[in-house]
This record gives sequence, structure tokens and C-alpha cells, in this order.
Amino acid sequence: MKKLLLILSLVFIFTGCFEPERNCADFKTGTFEYKTYLNGELATSTFIRNDSIEIDKFQGKSDTSSVRWINDCEYILKNLNPKSMAEEKPIHMKILTTNKDGYTFEYGIVGQDKKQRGQVDRVK
Repeated sequence: MKKLLLILSLVFIFTGCFEPERNCADFKTGTFEYKTYLNGELATSTFIRNDSIEIDKFQGKSDTSSVRWINDCEYILKNLNPKSMAEEKPIHMKILTTNKDGYTFEYGIVGQDKKQRGQVDRVK
């Protein structure tokens, strides 16, 4: 029984210290896709990001936002041409995990506690 407890303790120690991969700097620039369900249908948004600008293309329309990096894994998006009060609010983006094909992220309006998550895939 003591051996089993020791083995389980060691397994817990080594798996409890696991850090997810976060090579965020690899995703500061490039072309990406974000897929989500809107009104029950799968919708795809494509965006091109360089270090300071992000151009989003969705349903035939383009939108440009400034990108201000807080650190390698977090940045603030601010719409450069807002068409409503909601579009004026900056969005805090945080990359949670990365892999060779993309990353998972958490986002929310700056100053608000509500956060949502998503997955982005690299196109180029």
C-alpha cells in the first residue's frame, strides 16, 4: 500500500508541474484563421497581423486594428475605424497555449471580467 501511495504521489508531482507550450513570439506575425459558430452556422474570419497592425476579413468586409504588445503572449487590439460604441472598446488578448499549427487564446473587453476562449490556426 505504501508503494502504491508513493508511486501515485510521484506521478502527481510530475504531472502537476506540467507547463503548456507557449512559443507566443512565433505568432506575432502571419496570416491566421479563427472559426466560430454564429447563429448555428460555422463562420470563418481571416486576419493578417504584423507587429503593430491586424487586418481582419470577415464576410467580405475588412477591419483594421492596432496591436500593442504587453508581453510576448498578451496584446491589446484597438479598432482604428470604429462604427459603434462597442467597437471603440479595446480587447485584451492572451495566448494560452501554442503548437506548430496555431494557438488557443482568451479574450475580453479591457476592464471587464467576462472572458471567452478560442482557437486560431496559422494559414501562412
